[in-house]
Amino acid sequence: MTDRVSFSGAGEQAPGTTETLPSTETLLPGSAGAGALRRTVLPGGVRVITEAMPSVRSATLGVWVGVGSRDEGPQTAGASHFLEHLLFKGTARRSALDISASIEAVGGEINAFTTKEYTCYYARVLDADLPLAADVITDVVSSALIRPQDVESERGVILEEIAMAEDDPGDVVHDEFALALFGDTPLGRPIAGTAASVKGLTRDQIAEHYHRHYAGPNLVVAAAGNLEHDRVVELVYEGLSRGAAASHLSLEGAVAPYGPRQLTSAPPSGTATRLINRKTEQAHVVFGVPGVHRTDDRRWALGVLAAVLGGGMSSRLFQEVREKRGLAYSVYSYASQYADAGCFGVYAGCQPKRLREVLGLCRAEIEKLVEDGITSDELALGIGQLRGGMVLGLEDTGSRMSRIGKGELVYGEHLSVDAVLDLISGVTLDEVRAVAGQLLTAAPAFAVIGPYKDPSAFAG
Repeated sequence: MTDRVSFSGAGEQAPGTTETLPSTETLLPGSAGAGALRRTVLPGGVRVITEAMPSVRSATLGVWVGVGSRDEGPQTAGASHFLEHLLFKGTARRSALDISASIEAVGGEINAFTTKEYTCYYARVLDADLPLAADVITDVVSSALIRPQDVESERGVILEEIAMAEDDPGDVVHDEFALALFGDTPLGRPIAGTAASVKGLTRDQIAEHYHRHYAGPNLVVAAAGNLEHDRVVELVYEGLSRGAAASHLSLEGAVAPYGPRQLTSAPPSGTATRLINRKTEQAHVVFGVPGVHRTDDRRWALGVLAAVLGGGMSSRLFQEVREKRGLAYSVYSYASQYADAGCFGVYAGCQPKRLREVLGLCRAEIEKLVEDGITSDELALGIGQLRGGMVLGLEDTGSRMSRIGKGELVYGEHLSVDAVLDLISGVTLDEVRAVAGQLLTAAPAFAVIGPYKDPSAFAG
């Protein structure tokens, strides 16, 4: 059985039509309870990838676009997220109400999300309604009208969304931490932009962003569920062809798909402390250091480290800060990865007068990790937590769709579930200790929200 498939995205397939589709390759064979992972490159470079799940009665289809907030400059910050809203405002064939009502009328779900490096539009429906889902989602992605009046009405909605997030210090502190660590760079800025940048975006700027990035080679259509690959390819081709007739999207020629995002150097990282002086009942803090990039082999050991340090109720931070001392309700650690960078962070929320004590305990646990590593029992716990969390998170068609969509667009390879489980199980005590020493000894960046005035009090 093949456990790992890499590709260069070279579009070797000949141009096709709805009658003669391009050749299809099987990336991973089927296993117990699941069908094969199959991939077709359409004319114009759009990739269609499916995973059959014959034991379910639903299907999820998503269009993944290789653009996110890090592809924006200061003057266009928030454009990718703005587009996520605008694409649901109407096409040449459907009004905004038609888009939502058509999926909801069959009991389905339609939604989208934007990250720093990609955007996804998806629908989850009964397997019999997959043709409808494919038609609606391809219509939305390929044929958005982006009318001036929709830009203005949705601008107000997004400003309300930003205001709502700003009222939640637990959300704001993570955005502030990104700014503290990565500075005023695309990775450091909020995904939704700021109120000022959203107010300044013009219809032409947003439309240009759409036409430039929502192109065939930058699109991946992923579907998982009770489906047949060839039928999904036909549905996607038909849907995009209708949109291409009246939009920027081309479905002509054997165009090579874009490969995974490759950047030559990591974004700068710093050790700044960002403090928002706000009278809150609970203080919020995130502190952390640069992590590893998305394909760094150390990510498996770092995942185990994060689980042991602050990944659950049995973790060191939870036990020391919450269980033994009752100093915080929420305390955890996490690792995030991007194409060329990453971060490792610790979050805690507690009464303002307890923040320094909580920080002291968190730092002490990190120092112990660096100095002594973790125990054999903790290694087993961390490995088990990661293995179980991954498998249990793949029990529905939506999570399966996300896994193969990200594998195609973001990672440039497809690992079988068994291969990932083996990589996690292979993490050793020495690897965890090594990655702790390599990363956690750096001076951390801080973000704090609470009734404080002196930022230097937290960085020492």
